[in-house]
Amino acid sequence: MKQTEVVFTESMNLYDEPFTTAEMIEGYSGVKRRSINKLITTNKRDLEEFGVLCFQIAKPTKGTKGGRPKKIYQLNEEQATLLITYLDNTPQVRKFKKELVRQFYAMKTELLQRQLIRISGKVGRRGMTDAIKESSVIGGEWYVYSNFTKLLYKTALGFDVSKLRTARGVDKKATPLDFLNKAELDALNKRQNQITTLIDLGMTYQEVKEVLNNKGVIYQTTLTIPEKVGKA
Repeated sequence: MKQTEVVFTESMNLYDEPFTTAEMIEGYSGVKRRSINKLITTNKRDLEEFGVLCFQIAKPTKGTKGGRPKKIYQLNEEQATLLITYLDNTPQVRKFKKELVRQFYAMKTELLQRQLIRISGKVGRRGMTDAIKESSVIGGEWYVYSNFTKLLYKTALGFDVSKLRTARGVDKKATPLDFLNKAELDALNKRQNQITTLIDLGMTYQEVKEVLNNKGVIYQTTLTIPEKVGKA
């Protein structure tokens, strides 16, 4: 079996819980989905001891004839681990089990690293805010903090906050920081520290901006901004 992605999260949010699906188990274990679903329903109570048993309803592909919506179960790590113990231990199933374990571990490690960077970034963010507040050459008006935040994102990632929100599907109530990958968070934290240092050196906003523009963007994100759908 080629290494294929079998573990997912709902979005790029670093606090999402990783899961796999009955569809993935069917596709890479060689066991029919009907059998997988029967195992799930038969052992529903056992599985629910490890969390809510989630599912999605997948509609038939547009343009195809016939077909009914199908229920696709989503299993967290504990649920998936328990379920696969109920499968016959064929060579293909054993291979899939090992890959599933690897990918759950890799996904959890990635999310944990992002969470740790995110926490350290909060400390850096407070440091930058305090530096602005304590500066003798920078005013403490609200727009000053806003300008520095825009400068931070633009010079660290190459995109402003609004474009990041659009590309990652983040609404105004959620923080885009929770949807950045490890490299993006690293770049943002590095830039925060640089800005704090420059402010502490007594530079104005314009001077800080000129220095950072000369240094260029730390990490250019590969964002795809969704195109606006025109009116019919």
